[in-house]
Amino acid sequence: MKSSSPAVTYMDLKNEIRDMRERYPSLKDSDLFVAWFLKCFVTESEEDAVHALTGGAKDKSLDAVFIDDPAKKVFIVQGKFRQKLEKAKEHRSDLMAFADLASVFTDKDAFAGYMENLDTAAAGKAEVAFKRMSQRGYSLQLYYVTTGGCSDALAKESERVARRAGKTVSLDVIAGKRILKLLSDYLDGVAPPIPLLELEIESGQGIDLSGVLKRYDGNLRIASWVFPVNVRHIADMYDQAGIRLFARNVRGFLGSTAINEDMETTLEKEPDLFWYYNNGITIICDKAEKLELSDRLVMRIVNPQVINGQQTTRTLHRKAARSSKASVLVRVISVPRDTEQESKRFDGLVSKIVAATNWQNAIRASDLMANDRRQIDLERNLRKRDYQYLRKRQSKSEARRHAGVRHRYIVKKEELAQASAACDMDPSIVRRGKEQLFEERYYSQVFPNADPNYYLPRYWLIHYIAYVARGYPERAYAKWVVTHFVWQVISQVLKTRQQRELFIRQNERENFPALYKMCNLAFKGALAFYRARRGAGEKAMDVSSFFQRRGLHKEFAAYWARNGGKYKTQFNAWMRKFTAHMRQLEKER
Repeated sequence: MKSSSPAVTYMDLKNEIRDMRERYPSLKDSDLFVAWFLKCFVTESEEDAVHALTGGAKDKSLDAVFIDDPAKKVFIVQGKFRQKLEKAKEHRSDLMAFADLASVFTDKDAFAGYMENLDTAAAGKAEVAFKRMSQRGYSLQLYYVTTGGCSDALAKESERVARRAGKTVSLDVIAGKRILKLLSDYLDGVAPPIPLLELEIESGQGIDLSGVLKRYDGNLRIASWVFPVNVRHIADMYDQAGIRLFARNVRGFLGSTAINEDMETTLEKEPDLFWYYNNGITIICDKAEKLELSDRLVMRIVNPQVINGQQTTRTLHRKAARSSKASVLVRVISVPRDTEQESKRFDGLVSKIVAATNWQNAIRASDLMANDRRQIDLERNLRKRDYQYLRKRQSKSEARRHAGVRHRYIVKKEELAQASAACDMDPSIVRRGKEQLFEERYYSQVFPNADPNYYLPRYWLIHYIAYVARGYPERAYAKWVVTHFVWQVISQVLKTRQQRELFIRQNERENFPALYKMCNLAFKGALAFYRARRGAGEKAMDVSSFFQRRGLHKEFAAYWARNGGKYKTQFNAWMRKFTAHMRQLEKER
């Protein structure tokens, strides 16, 4: 089960700003706060977020302009980074001046007046945004973002002022504790989130709309709805939200599994029966309400996440055009997260719903840890080093699609878990299977931090081990004991962060020839150890059972120290060459 996430505090936000400051030292904290918001809420790219900043003294409420061409949308942000959370209240004059930008960017004469004396950098971005709206019909989204406080009445008034400029304009005030909720979502990998979706409830012949079931738990303030949806609207939902809709899901799209192929067959041949065969889709959210819009009944869902039914949603997206008669059951659960206790309840509820409802494609221990914050941090940190970290189980095509860009290296979380556990724990644990490494009893030992410099040296070592073991069946059983042994030796040379960094970079460029030799000799020694200790006759232990024994790494180390013989002598000689290679790299640094 995913570990409970600690409550997010204002200090966590300041730490995020401090982390960005190391990469952009010329930017003020107020600018970094705006860039951080854009990265978390609008665009996942930190570089694009920073580029959107106007950075001028005379920016006239225009702190950032971001243009999303695929979505045909202009985002304008004004930010207020206060020293204390919700201590200062926002002034009405500031909110109204920002809301007036709606009319400025939708009126040619007003925009011309606004451009007078506007800072050069801000003017350039404003002009591009205005042209997108006036010539290409882009919509406008205004965000007033503050760590201060803002009354509901003032926020709603500013939103009304902005809406007067037209139907394609909206304003959202994100203040105080809502910022911390956004940070919590970011740390949980839900970034950028999906602010709002409207899902049309199925109507027509045979549908009794009074049958939309709503249940409300007054003690927990959790509301849930159950209703039918035509599969075309599920496809539309995915078109609008994309893969972000599944950020809280523990897996990616699994592709052509037997279950998914059966769904496709039903959609093609028996669409009327899809309703009866499918378990449906579960959506968790911050808020939901049923609305009547002209002749339609819709469920408006705030910050939605599909936590069960990704395989169904993705399959419907591919096949819905030919299956307009098919319907699917949708369950929406609204869970408040206004207090620390409610946030913990939200995390726990999501994990339990996932474990309880995702049974058609079996859930593994590694799946349940896929959204642990340490895994998410590790994925982000490795991405900066051009490693694509596959923390979710998914098809190869899905992994490439989700990455967006081609990374130099692809690493599965199971591989990293095996490397970490083999180097630092009893190798017999790794021998018994990789899934148990994600169980609570081992997880914190296998993944003690989110630092790539901790994992990558271990990860690169198992590449040497795998190469040297290839073609020798017996070596496959001994590889984790050998991995542990070799790591204990070379880690004495990789004590500092600088040394580990040099080791990683060298492996990314070339390799260490001496390390291949060391691994080969360690394997020879391990199998000599096996033959010496396996017993004789009918009671002789087979190689597979022998290397499953607990504490074998300690026995082997003692045997090597006493009886290493020629293997030990040669190993030590190559170890000296490895050490000399590392020292040379340090000199050349």
